[in-house]
Amino acid sequence: MKSLTYADVNEGDELPPLDVPITRTAIVAGAIASRDYQDVHHDAELAKARGSKDIFMNILTTNGWVGRFVTDWAGPSAILKKVAIRLGAPNYPDDTMLMTGRVKSKSDDGLIEVEIKGENSLGDHVVGTVSLVLPS
Repeated sequence: MKSLTYADVNEGDELPPLDVPITRTAIVAGAIASRDYQDVHHDAELAKARGSKDIFMNILTTNGWVGRFVTDWAGPSAILKKVAIRLGAPNYPDDTMLMTGRVKSKSDDGLIEVEIKGENSLGDHVVGTVSLVLPS
């Protein structure tokens, strides 16, 4: 995979969209991998007892998808400096999250800021910005 350079990127550039299938396995595996053992991420009956319609993806798994989305576009030489996200609608099983993004800004010190959004059938699951640097 080729890495982008700072010169390859322009303000307003759109990132290629990414469809993320939301499966029970993905939700549970993400929670286990991030050591988040809250029952709402693996036990449907307890999640329902707590007022949720089902288990749902945790923020650490979402954060991982955000990082992957940006680095799939930028390439392996990208260095993520800051990821600032906010969650909205839950990612429930049997849905798809569509990730989209665009380059918001480029600074003279080499920092690139990308706006991202992950949307599912209920609305925006995640919105935020990722700051990164690329090789010159």
